Amino acid sequence: MNTTPDDFDPIPSTRHRVAIGVASLKHAEAEADALAVPVALGAEPREELGTSAAGLASAGFTGERGQTLVQARADGPVRVAVGTGAPGQIDATLARDLAAEFARAVPWHKRLAIEVPSRELGISPADFAQAVTEGVLLARWRYFVGRDADRAPLESLLVVAGDEDAEEAGIGVERGRVIAAAYCLGRDLANCPATTLSAARMAEVALEVGPPAGLEVEVFGKDQLIEMGCGGLLGVNRGSVEPPRMIRLRYQPEQPTGRIALIGKGVMYDSGGISLKPSDESHAQMKNDMTGAAAVLASMTALKALACTSVVTGYLMCTDNMPSGSAMKLGDVLRMRNGTTVEVLNTDAEGRLVMADGLALAAEEPVDAIVDIATLTGACLRTFGVEIAGVMGNDPAVVEQLRRAGDVVDEPVWELPLHRSYRSQLDSSIADLSNMGGVNAGSITAALFLEEFVDGRPWAHVDIAGTAQLPAPRTWRNKGATGFGTKLLIEFALEFARRPEASSRAARS
Repeated sequence: MNTTPDDFDPIPSTRHRVAIGVASLKHAEAEADALAVPVALGAEPREELGTSAAGLASAGFTGERGQTLVQARADGPVRVAVGTGAPGQIDATLARDLAAEFARAVPWHKRLAIEVPSRELGISPADFAQAVTEGVLLARWRYFVGRDADRAPLESLLVVAGDEDAEEAGIGVERGRVIAAAYCLGRDLANCPATTLSAARMAEVALEVGPPAGLEVEVFGKDQLIEMGCGGLLGVNRGSVEPPRMIRLRYQPEQPTGRIALIGKGVMYDSGGISLKPSDESHAQMKNDMTGAAAVLASMTALKALACTSVVTGYLMCTDNMPSGSAMKLGDVLRMRNGTTVEVLNTDAEGRLVMADGLALAAEEPVDAIVDIATLTGACLRTFGVEIAGVMGNDPAVVEQLRRAGDVVDEPVWELPLHRSYRSQLDSSIADLSNMGGVNAGSITAALFLEEFVDGRPWAHVDIAGTAQLPAPRTWRNKGATGFGTKLLIEFALEFARRPEASSRAARS
């Protein structure tokens, strides 16, 4: 049978199950084909490594943070020494990175095992097990549609723990499995060719993965969006042969302690519209312009399994941005969901138009915080590069919680000022505002545009234009579309429920 792009599976990682569990060293040595053993700086390694600190040093391995040394064995699994740095200083970020380096050091081995270090190294068995599960699974993930696409990148992962740590490690393994599965889903979607993953197909994916994860899924088509007055999403969609979709997801715990709305930019392919992008590598990456929507969907699939206690509503604003005879033109005026009129000065500033309708919809419901996430501005890429996302907002507590969440999961965000004197750059002579500011501070003026649609609700905007794509693999991060934001939103939602102010607001509602 001939395979066309339309036949590609948009979410292949959900079809492959890796066997993951906690095991004794004896069992791991019998079942795994590569075993990682953590070694602290200057410390004698465990006997199962089969050598001494002096022997490791002779091969150039000292236990420095991030070092790996592969040792082939005549019998049993390959041993891989992984350096943890100074004793007592290992944390989840380091553990996740070490596990990823281990997984990359033995690329042809499919049955991996990694030992839980002693507690003296500064991390609990649960936190270590969670981090290394994430690290191995994410490092071994791939989206590939070539001839060996069915080749499993990983078959099993065993976390080796003694009897006294096994139960705690098991809890960590399960959390790591859930988070990694969500992240892989987000990566699948962001890397899927745009020909395959249209807005309509994105809705089908949401209907497939949402209900089993405890999510209510509603899909709104073009006619419904017209009735709803979503002029931003409809305006961007004018040039596309693919119809738009707005996908609303709802996670509802039994005893909610807070209410969050997440809005994700879902521009399935961004040509720039009439303001056509140049034909360069940046343009070729524009299938990832829906990474924000992918992160919202992916993160929400993990909430039930992780016992999130906040109500979370997600809005995925999905369309192509294409040039054609019917495409949105420069100078057009759109009327958004909340009645605001917007003069279009650049059709390549389309993300804020589709997000505006989602923000307006979210602000119509009872909500304690609104967070939007979008590959929004090249200015953010030029400011922070590919490893840090920008964050802005009208509520310091929400912004700070996103910053802390990013630090915990190693998806860092950095705050830019929401400098309101720049709002005048968005003034229009014929409409309420325009969709472009001046040549400078583009990330800030884009956020100021979005703020017009939150109706004063506590809100933060995460700009992932830089972090959505990596030019080369780094630890657990893979080359290509990264899926950045999935872990950030999971951690934010889980910790939001623990905010006293959120709980008190929920009790009053």
